[in-house]
Amino acid sequence: MEILWWLVPSLVVTCVAMLWVGWLGREGRGEVDREVALQRLARELSRDRPTPARPEARQRDRSTGIAVRQARGAQPPGRPTRRVS
Repeated sequence: MEILWWLVPSLVVTCVAMLWVGWLGREGRGEVDREVALQRLARELSRDRPTPARPEARQRDRSTGIAVRQARGAQPPGRPTRRVS
């Protein structure tokens, strides 16, 4: 039990900080008049917003899950074959 005495200072500081923040935060925001809040909401909802452009969905090939490699002898047309010596 004696080994845990080093935790006491940090526990006291934490509790004091929580009480201090709780005391300061109790009046921090204030109340907004309901009518003013409704007017702000109506103004923001009536404003026109541009719609983001969506890219066209492209057709994807159906994957079979099998990797297919080109044959070794197949070369793209118009390209001369080279031999390595």
